[in-house]
Amino acid sequence: MTLDKLAKITELKARKDAGALVHRIHSSPDARTRTMTLRPLLLVLFTVALGAMEFSTADVTYQDGNLALTGFLATPATAAAAPGVLVVHEWWGNNDYSRRRAKELAEAGYVAFALDMYGTAPTTDFAKAAELSKPFYEDRALMLRRIRLGLDQLRQAKGVDQQRLAAIGFCFGGACVLGLARDGEDLAGVVSFHGGLRTSVKALPKTVKAPLLVLHGGADTFVPPAEVADFIEEMTAAQATWRMEVFGSAVHAFTNPAAGSDPAKGIAWDKDAEHRAFAAMYAFLEECFHR
Repeated sequence: MTLDKLAKITELKARKDAGALVHRIHSSPDARTRTMTLRPLLLVLFTVALGAMEFSTADVTYQDGNLALTGFLATPATAAAAPGVLVVHEWWGNNDYSRRRAKELAEAGYVAFALDMYGTAPTTDFAKAAELSKPFYEDRALMLRRIRLGLDQLRQAKGVDQQRLAAIGFCFGGACVLGLARDGEDLAGVVSFHGGLRTSVKALPKTVKAPLLVLHGGADTFVPPAEVADFIEEMTAAQATWRMEVFGSAVHAFTNPAAGSDPAKGIAWDKDAEHRAFAAMYAFLEECFHR
C-alpha cells in the first residue's frame, strides 16, 4: 500500500468515521445503541491499523432477455465469505463514480457489485440521462426486475456471503433501492444517498423487511420537504425500521465531486456532507451485517 493511500484511509476512516461514531456513542442514552455502535468503531480502527484491504475487479456481462448489461464486480482478497453490497448508479449510468464506490466497499472488506440498469454506455448529458431513467420511473416492474438481475449477480459472486446482502444507491439509484425495499426484498440493509423518495406504490404495513438509511441534503430542491414528509408518513405507516440523516445546506448529488461546486445549480458536491454520509453508511452496514 502506498503512503498516499494509507493517508487517505486514515483521513476518511479515522478522523471522520471514528469521530462521528464516538460522538454517537457519547450522545446516545440507549445502552443498546452504544453497544451496536462500538462494533463499527472498532472495525474502523482495525482497518486503519492494517490499511485498506487488497481487492480484485472484473466487468461482468449478464442479460435481461436480449439486452446485454455490464456490471462491475469488486472483490476483497479474503479467505472468509464477505458481506455483499449492491451498488445502483445515478441516472448517468454505470460510470466511473459507481465503480469507484464499489472499489471503496471492496477496500473495506465487502464484495460489491455495481449493476447496470440501462445496457448502454453512461452519459454526461442531462437530457439523455432523463431519457434513460424515465422508463424505470414509469414502469415499476421493469425497475424491480432490472435491480433483481443485478442482485442475482451479487449473490452468485465468488466469496460473497449470500445471507448478508445490502443495497445502496445514488440519486436515481437511491430511488431504485428504496423501491426494492418497498417491494419486500429481504436484505440486511438499504442505503439511499440523495435519492428520490416519491413513489406511485406505497409500502404496505410490515412489508419493508430491510432496515433503511436515507441520507438527504437539507437544501435538495429535487427532493423537496413535502416529498420528505410524505416518505416519513409512508414509512411510519408501513412500520418500517428506518432512519434519516439530513445534511444542512447540502443540495442534490452532494457525494459526487463531478456535480461541481455551485449549489445554485441545484446539484453540487459537498465534501463534508460526503464524508459524514459515508461514515454513517459504513456504521449502518456493520450494524446490519452483525445484528
